[in-house]
Amino acid sequence: MRRKYGFDPYLALIVAAAQFVVGMGASWGQREERVPIVGHPYAFALLLVGPLAILLHRRFPLLTAAAALGACDLFLAAGFPYGPSFISPGVLLFLLVTRGKRLMAWVMAGMTVLSFITYAWLIGNRDLFHSVWILTFIMLFMVVAELVRIVRERRAERERIAEEEARRQASEERLTMAQELHDVLAHNISLIHVQASTALHLIDDNPEQARTALSAIKTASKEVLGELRSVLNVLREGAPRSPTAGLDRLDDLVERSGMDVTLKRVGSRPLPPAVERAAYRIVQEALTNAARHAPGSSVNVRLEYGERELAIHVADTGATTTPVLSEEGSGNGIPGMRERASALGGTLVAGPLSTSGGAGFQVEARLPLPEETS
Repeated sequence: MRRKYGFDPYLALIVAAAQFVVGMGASWGQREERVPIVGHPYAFALLLVGPLAILLHRRFPLLTAAAALGACDLFLAAGFPYGPSFISPGVLLFLLVTRGKRLMAWVMAGMTVLSFITYAWLIGNRDLFHSVWILTFIMLFMVVAELVRIVRERRAERERIAEEEARRQASEERLTMAQELHDVLAHNISLIHVQASTALHLIDDNPEQARTALSAIKTASKEVLGELRSVLNVLREGAPRSPTAGLDRLDDLVERSGMDVTLKRVGSRPLPPAVERAAYRIVQEALTNAARHAPGSSVNVRLEYGERELAIHVADTGATTTPVLSEEGSGNGIPGMRERASALGGTLVAGPLSTSGGAGFQVEARLPLPEETS
């Protein structure tokens, strides 16, 4: 509110000072033709009408513009010098245009032309050139005001579009971070759950294997804290953005999964960051599902780097240990993987193995890649 209404008092003060300064100068320059304003309170009162009208312009735009024009006409009719009384009507016409009161502004501009020409004819100045000059000057003034309005509106529109784009990008970043947090938590908490179940199941009969499971819990908990810190650092103003998960960390992911995982890569080529992140999260979620629903199984992970796509194949052999190690999850794993693939224009298929007698589960994703540039 301060920014919206704080400009008018200063403008009114500037206009008042300008009118009195111009009035004093015009009185001296036109002392033989017009009545000087010095010693005439009526002249000073008329010159104050315009600045007061500017103060009230936002609330009464038409009334204040008409009052300023009327004061200007009375000032001229009283024989006071030309010049100072023109400032307030001009400023108010400009404000009408730039504040969106265009129809009102052009009507008042027409009234201004009519009043000035009528005054000129009443005092005997019926020169057609003088009337055309008045019309041309006011039309040029209104065109300039319209150009200023257009520039302001376009600048405001650019600022609005920039703000909307910033909000859209911020929303997309929040969604991305939420998905990253979900994947990080789902994988590591599921791994901790599976290993904790294993430790509880084996602690009495096989304490050495229970110790291995507890060590895996320690590693997974440390990893989830590190990944959470790297994601949340993005929210801190001025904090450096940590590298997101990529396929270069796939070996570490396999090692800390606590499962018998075979990783094979076919080919190699640079990948866009978005594809790197999506591929890593798809493999991570597939391993999470295997640990949750098929504990004790062997898992094969295969990455094929093609010219046009990256093929990801993750298959497990089915559960081989007691069902106590597996519990129902949130149900968002496969839809989340499919959304990541679809966001890049790829596909993802998940379902039981088609081999005869197989009890395993497989996930196959294909992510499109741009053409390699030499």
